[in-house]
Amino acid sequence: MKLKFIVPFLITICVIVIFHYTNIFAVKLYPVCANFTMFLVFFMSSFSKETVIQKFAKALEGGVLDEFTATYTRKLTYCWAVFTFLNFIASVVTLYLTEKWWALYNGFISYALIGTFFAVEYIIRIVLRKKYRK
Repeated sequence: MKLKFIVPFLITICVIVIFHYTNIFAVKLYPVCANFTMFLVFFMSSFSKETVIQKFAKALEGGVLDEFTATYTRKLTYCWAVFTFLNFIASVVTLYLTEKWWALYNGFISYALIGTFFAVEYIIRIVLRKKYRK
């Protein structure tokens, strides 16, 4: 078995064990850092010629985006930037709450919100594609 597949698993187990048996505050900063990083990815790409979502769409569409898709993906990047910023703020707030609330939000609620956002966006994308794409 290759070591590169085992190392991330072992690191995850170590973080869980450290968090469970100690009271290290720094471990609680992981969701804050992850959410802020995702916000930066979307936010900073909105200033470039192609946003990160446009690059993904371009790869899926075969290298060329029509006008509708280019506009839609740019606006979608703005939406994800706002969403990830709000998720970042919520994860910062949970640092000052009890561990149960921190775990509930960062271990369940935030993922449920991300999944819901993605699902709603996917439905909207399908509807708009049928309506506006030629």
